[in-house]
Amino acid sequence: MGPAREEIIQLENRFWQSMVGQHTEVAIAMLDEPAVIVSTHGALQFDRATYRQMAQQDAMAVKAFELSNMNVLFPNENTAVVTYHARQTLSVRGQSAPLEQDMTDSSVWLRKDGRWLCALHTETPLEKANP
Repeated sequence: MGPAREEIIQLENRFWQSMVGQHTEVAIAMLDEPAVIVSTHGALQFDRATYRQMAQQDAMAVKAFELSNMNVLFPNENTAVVTYHARQTLSVRGQSAPLEQDMTDSSVWLRKDGRWLCALHTETPLEKANP
């Protein structure tokens, strides 16, 4: 499953890069419909039109990212689960200083008609270690 693993990692990176570059249509083309995101804001099921709206109106924008410790699991030939550490730099409307976050993320990709589509993404903030 080496090549499939690399393909999933490339897709995950491409999705993040689409957010940095504000290429909403690239991201939308990679989403299953409906899709789900789970974050500190709760769980949200959305369609592609809603994603477009969220991307255009979001108070935060991803400016940079680094993904590491990527693990890919294939429960079956048409499902991939990827987990990883994400360090992201966000700009927040109304604030001059960028916000840096360390997160544990996961995504579920489904292969449909030969294409991998992201059906679920989760992000969990990592607690900072006590000095």
